[in-house]
Amino acid sequence: MDLTEKIAYLKGMLEGMEIDKDSKEGKIYTAIMDVLTDMALTIEDMVDYVDELSEQVDEIDEDLANVEEFLEEEFDDDCDCDCDCDCCDDEDEWDDEFYEITCPACSATFEVDEETLLDGGIACPECDEPLEFDIECEDDCDCGCCGEDEE
Repeated sequence: MDLTEKIAYLKGMLEGMEIDKDSKEGKIYTAIMDVLTDMALTIEDMVDYVDELSEQVDEIDEDLANVEEFLEEEFDDDCDCDCDCDCCDDEDEWDDEFYEITCPACSATFEVDEETLLDGGIACPECDEPLEFDIECEDDCDCGCCGEDEE
């Protein structure tokens, strides 16, 4: 028996007691039954709404799982190492690295990105002194900037 059926049963019991609806007791019982009926209808509407939302959330969850699967397949194709590491996630990661430089002429401190370092030099932004960068690569260098990886 659901909530509205229980309320209807109580309403029937109240009518069966033959209480005068114009008496003080009758008025309060009638008001209580009206409030209970309104509450039951509101609760039913909310249950229906929650059920509908739950179905929509399930559909969204399935769609998101499909998107995640697609993205995993798309990015796994780019990875050369068959592992769960972060080594192949962002090939342009070096673009985001910055290095702090102090000018020997004016002692100004500023940052440059790796691409600027690999270019070999810049002018100090404070005093325009030419600054040169001598980059030495490791033995197993594969950056392509120094020519050491070519054999």
